[in-house]
Amino acid sequence: VGCYAWWEYFIMPFMAGVVGWATNVLALEMTFKPIEFMGIELFRIRDQPWGLFGWQGIIPTKAEKMASICFDLMTTKLLDVREIFHRLDPKKFGEVMEDGLLLLMDGIVDEVARTYMPKAWEKLPKDVKDEIVIAMDRASGTFLEKFMYDMREHVDDVLDIKNMTVSACVENKPLVNKIFQECGDKEFAFIKRSGFYFGFLFGCVQMVIWFFYNASWILPVFGFLVGWCTNYLALKVIFRPLEPTKVGPFTVQGIFLKRQREVSETFARVNCVEILHTRAIWDAILTGPLSPNFYAMLRAHSIVFTEDMVGKLKPVAVAAMGAAKFSRMKEDIAAKIAERLPTIIDQSYEYMTEALDMERTIREKMQELSPAEFEGVLHPAFEEDEITLIFVGGVLGCIVGVIQLFALFGTSEGCPAPSA
Repeated sequence: VGCYAWWEYFIMPFMAGVVGWATNVLALEMTFKPIEFMGIELFRIRDQPWGLFGWQGIIPTKAEKMASICFDLMTTKLLDVREIFHRLDPKKFGEVMEDGLLLLMDGIVDEVARTYMPKAWEKLPKDVKDEIVIAMDRASGTFLEKFMYDMREHVDDVLDIKNMTVSACVENKPLVNKIFQECGDKEFAFIKRSGFYFGFLFGCVQMVIWFFYNASWILPVFGFLVGWCTNYLALKVIFRPLEPTKVGPFTVQGIFLKRQREVSETFARVNCVEILHTRAIWDAILTGPLSPNFYAMLRAHSIVFTEDMVGKLKPVAVAAMGAAKFSRMKEDIAAKIAERLPTIIDQSYEYMTEALDMERTIREKMQELSPAEFEGVLHPAFEEDEITLIFVGGVLGCIVGVIQLFALFGTSEGCPAPSA
């Protein structure tokens, strides 16, 4: 009983505090890093961070799954994609695209005319050519307005926003880390600090037990308990209690939930800057899995527009070039419009960002959620892996406990070696 030097007992709570802090820090590092698997994989269960020998950050490992869960919850509680896109005014959209559309039509008219009626086109005075282009441009504004109205009504047929979101997270795994790190920066700082506080308290208990009973298994076991419990307690106080709860004179609530307004602002900003921005939305429409539907819709409207424009000239044009060539010309005009319109779509970015106003929508909807609903937006994405973090903390604590046993007490003079 008490055969070691006083300072060896005295430092035990501090050592346990350091162990608690270190295991929490390492557990957090292992949550986010490395981005790709590091080590010898050989055998690995899908969506699990460990291989035979090695590790991949938990969040990068499950980027696809986490993004899918977050998106499903967002569209259930925060976003109605159809309602968002109904904020677009087709007429206003046509107005912001007007300058680019005029240049586009000018090029198409000149190119088609030189292909199908080069001699007649060359002989036309410039002011007549300009009138033709201007007339076509006026009509194209109506064409674009009708097309945008159709696209707005059938946005689910041309935009797979879930695929866009999940693909962005899978292709850019650091982005998923960024979302969680920026939203939970204060909580992660708390996890690190609390590791020392909780560890110190456990260390006081460990010191008393070691004073009376210095069995060799105590330090590794307490190391495991310190690592396990500090991680467990830190994670629990972040999300529990859900509702503000009176404890004596104090009102307590999970620290993440208390920051609902602040976290909502961060979550909305990061998502709309990094994922749900207008450029990404148009990229998904133009190149995503539903892009054939978009181009089919655009081509259909282009054909109707061409029919309306060229129809008045049909008798003269057919007489000049023949029915077959006239038909090919119409198809060519429609194809060129459908092909080239996406090249000027960037002129709509500023208007669309302002009209869709997704950042404000996500922020305000998120701030209005009940605590339980708010927790449900982010927590479920990594909730099933909390036990992994807790277990990792326990294992790291056990290792430190073994080192502590031999470094401090394995060769202490005047005391027998710790008993088994």
